[in-house]
Amino acid sequence: MGPTNVVELRGVTKRFGSRVAVDALDLDVPAGRCFGLLGPNGAGKTTTLRMIYGATTPDRGTAHVFGIDVARDPRAVKARLGVTLQENVLIESLSPVANLRIFGRYHLVREPRLSVRVDELLDFLELRSHADVPAGDLSGGFKRRLSIAMSLMGDPELLVLDEPTTGLDPAVRLALWLRIRDLRSHGKSILLTTHYMDEAERLCDVVAILSQGRLVAEGPPRALIAAHLARDAVELDCDPAEEARLVSPSSGVKTRLRSGRRLVLFSDDAAPVISAIHESDGGDHRPLVSRPANLEDVFLLLTGTALEGGA
Repeated sequence: MGPTNVVELRGVTKRFGSRVAVDALDLDVPAGRCFGLLGPNGAGKTTTLRMIYGATTPDRGTAHVFGIDVARDPRAVKARLGVTLQENVLIESLSPVANLRIFGRYHLVREPRLSVRVDELLDFLELRSHADVPAGDLSGGFKRRLSIAMSLMGDPELLVLDEPTTGLDPAVRLALWLRIRDLRSHGKSILLTTHYMDEAERLCDVVAILSQGRLVAEGPPRALIAAHLARDAVELDCDPAEEARLVSPSSGVKTRLRSGRRLVLFSDDAAPVISAIHESDGGDHRPLVSRPANLEDVFLLLTGTALEGGA
């Protein structure tokens, strides 16, 4: 493994019966960056993570973390990892302080460092106000903060976050985004999965998009947007029969995406597209949304939603 990668997967394949969950996957996760693993349900994201942290063994291929073959020495890898699973794993009858202390001992953190680390994480994840409340009585947001705090207990070199903010309200999501950014700014390597494309676009230096167990795209979010779509997007509702009339060949539309009545047109300049639609509509200014193209558009393009060439 090169010194700039914290994870390297080469030809990794995993089957469950007749189903191929991960198919000959090559992946490099750079050290000191936030790396996003994206894909629809069943794309192989969680299976890939499980092979990285040693909970699942590949059928073929190799997984190296910190230059260590995970299959040969999983304990050496796990000692340097922190993992937050999709489901919170807490002792619900015990407080956050007790959960952190028990988890710290599991990672061989001893006094006085143990007490110092518990205090640091209570403050970092803003758990101090609920430090003595039984974990089972905490809200979903506080439980998620505690789960992330526990995964940081051993000061891991690589933090793995499997859908860290799913089901949380926007305020809690934002608070956790700030914590993830803080970790990233201090050089921590972070590997996360998420179904929120805005989360990936805001947090990740690099993203990899999986579909049916295969890598279909990889790169910085803005670079992927530039490579696959034009700069601007114009959204409107119209029937397929109206589309040819509304979208002029001279309007500059490069690609288009349709989902039911919703049509999204991509162009390097939204203004001519909007003008052409209004002119074709006979002055009837139907509601339009003009916005920058985003990572969700790329995701839909690459994971199955049909895009067609411009008119």
